[in-house]
Amino acid sequence: MNTFRPALLASAVSAILFNSQHLAAEESTTQADKAIETIQITATRRAGSVQEAPLNITALDGDVIKDQNIGDLEDVARWVPGLTISDQGGREGSPIIVRGLNTNTSDRISDGGTVATYVGEIPLNIDLRLTDVDRVEVLIGPQGTLYGAGTLGGAIRYLLKQPELDITEGQVTGDVFSIDESDGTGGEFGLVFNTPLIDDVLAVRASVNYYTNPGYIDYNYVVQNPGVSNPNPDFTNEQDVSANLRSVNDVNDEQITTGRLSLRWQANEDIDATLNYFYQKQENGGNSTSQYNSLSDSSALQGMVGQYENAARVLEPGEEENDLLSLEIKADLGFAELVSASGWSSYEQSGQRDQTDLLYDIWSGYADFPAFVGQTLDTSTRDSFTQELRLVSNSDSAFNWIIGGYYNKLETHSDDREYTPGLTEFWGGGIPNVQDDLEYILISDSETTEKALFGEVGYAFTEQFNVTLGARFYEYDVSTTSGSATPLYSGDFASLDDLAMENVSASDNGNLFKFNASYTFDSGVLAYFTVSEGFRIGGGNGIAPCPEVLPEQQIVCAYPDEEDYEPDTTVNYELGFKSSWFRNRLHFNAALFNVDWNDAQVGSATVNGQELITSNAGAANSKGVEISSRAMIADNWTAYATYAYAKAELTEDAPGLLGILGEDYAQYQAYYDGADGARLPGAPEHQFSFGLRYEQDVLNDKLLSINYGMTAQSDTITKVGLKADGETLAGYALSNLSAKLTGDMWSATLYVDNLFDKYAFTSVRRDKSWAGMAKYEELNKELPDLQRVYGHYTTAPRTIGMKFTYNFEL
Repeated sequence: MNTFRPALLASAVSAILFNSQHLAAEESTTQADKAIETIQITATRRAGSVQEAPLNITALDGDVIKDQNIGDLEDVARWVPGLTISDQGGREGSPIIVRGLNTNTSDRISDGGTVATYVGEIPLNIDLRLTDVDRVEVLIGPQGTLYGAGTLGGAIRYLLKQPELDITEGQVTGDVFSIDESDGTGGEFGLVFNTPLIDDVLAVRASVNYYTNPGYIDYNYVVQNPGVSNPNPDFTNEQDVSANLRSVNDVNDEQITTGRLSLRWQANEDIDATLNYFYQKQENGGNSTSQYNSLSDSSALQGMVGQYENAARVLEPGEEENDLLSLEIKADLGFAELVSASGWSSYEQSGQRDQTDLLYDIWSGYADFPAFVGQTLDTSTRDSFTQELRLVSNSDSAFNWIIGGYYNKLETHSDDREYTPGLTEFWGGGIPNVQDDLEYILISDSETTEKALFGEVGYAFTEQFNVTLGARFYEYDVSTTSGSATPLYSGDFASLDDLAMENVSASDNGNLFKFNASYTFDSGVLAYFTVSEGFRIGGGNGIAPCPEVLPEQQIVCAYPDEEDYEPDTTVNYELGFKSSWFRNRLHFNAALFNVDWNDAQVGSATVNGQELITSNAGAANSKGVEISSRAMIADNWTAYATYAYAKAELTEDAPGLLGILGEDYAQYQAYYDGADGARLPGAPEHQFSFGLRYEQDVLNDKLLSINYGMTAQSDTITKVGLKADGETLAGYALSNLSAKLTGDMWSATLYVDNLFDKYAFTSVRRDKSWAGMAKYEELNKELPDLQRVYGHYTTAPRTIGMKFTYNFEL
């Protein structure tokens, strides 16, 4: 990818010059009676268009979502300059990265909230299946003075279609597709129905959608009977292999069921209320990682694992369930609009993982048991209540203002357990335990309460020049109670009552500010400058403190600096402009940004037990440019393109950022420290997208539209500064192609995603030291010949499908 940047810039400049010359010539010879469709947004808390908003926002409406076959947030991110989501498959939560600000590795670690996601007016941490959606709005940069949920990097808003008060209508959608490397067929079926119950007063809208993906990753080395079967048979002996192992094809299958019921009541011209219930259930059969070329040279499986194969010893299913009940009320008070948004949400998760490799590394003696396998059962719940009140001025005077209050109470519970089937019996039995072969347990409960006052005041000095000041005042309290045990070592864990629970509390308060100035030139070009602060709350890690004297056997515990973590903050400087040319046939927007990040929260692991936690690193900075454009080249042709460049790096040393080594390996500690100037991981420096749409009337009254879309990115690194055995993942480009035929009430679409069947790594699980490939041999994990956990998440193979949509009115 060394030629990526100059080639990309050259292409972008050429496209702009070509479009400008072509459109200018066309305008002088034709009437140019067509223009780019205006996308209305409400991201600024007032209705307007993308081009009128003096901030960095991308809006994808329902047509773009359908044309580019956008189904979830990972697909959205490819079309939003400055937003990166490293696709880790449905089984794992994919980290959301804004402008390269990420200190986590590319491993199985959530981003922890750099971006707030909203369903309507309610913050909800969910990767929503995009059905019956009016549009998706993505705001880049901190938004804590406009939104109740304070964030570091931005906000993503899913705007569902609202019930219509004056029409009975519906929609039936269907999709059938096949994936290269898969034995099955995928599909999606959706039904939407809207009807007034009282004309112009009361209406209901309901939708249900079912999506199934057949999967394409094969688990070819699953043990027949955990604790009995040998996970490491003689792989040259087919009888030995078949007696102990089994193959399961297309394990990373996915099923998502989404349902929604909305009741809208417009009591009069001034009051509009919507009661909404939303439900989504997601089931995944396994991980989307592959151990292709990721095993030690000493592994008996070396060279046997293919590009779409996983070497896990047990299946790794996962299930997530989200519920949201919300009440949104808008009241026109004359001088201002009052908005009340109340939300009650719940989340349940359960899953299983192969934990054998981590246990091997903690204590190599496990390998003495030939049938040794470790597996987890992770469960968690999350219940939240959110209330936001907001007043937005209606005055036509030079002054405008927004003031809001926000309250959120979040209660979480997690129960993580590790089992080693057959180990108790192998050791002779007789160990008191609450469950057979329970090797480790961690139970944690937490309660987080957050309150905030936020708002903005703006003043129009002239019709062209506006200034806005914003502020947020917040406070939060976090209390975490947790306890852990290793029953096979303690030998006295006969009841959950024996679990010693410890409490860690954290609280803080503070304020954030924002300044925005915008000026509209006589040509219509809108220029703006913004300084805004972002914030993310701290908390506890839910790991019991370590005793003064560590036992000789395995223990999972937290040192004092691992028990909790501090809030982190950003200061975002942005200079941008938005422009429309040739009678609104060309849009060209750009922004320069510089972001300072302090006390960055980073995913880490405890020294004892390698339990995932959050800690704080030093300071970082990201600077770059984001460009987006849209052009109507001719009456039948529309093109759009985006480009983003972000140089993100540490701005101070961060000792121990990637781990603290013991005294025996102290000479290698610098290899695990963050250094000033080190590149941040997880996001490419360059992102580019290009779309081309052709429309033509055919068959007298039908519309044919052909869409081509290409998204590309440069390379990413998996750890800060490529230290601690991080690696570089090569850049790649993906192409999509579709042809859509539309009639009065129906449409049919033939599409191909990943047109050229590009195979690329999108992220990583663990690192090379787990496969005996560490830079320093002494830092390799235990038993590299048996380790299988190191692997890569991959792009999905080529997908070919057919969609059908039928709309009806009654």
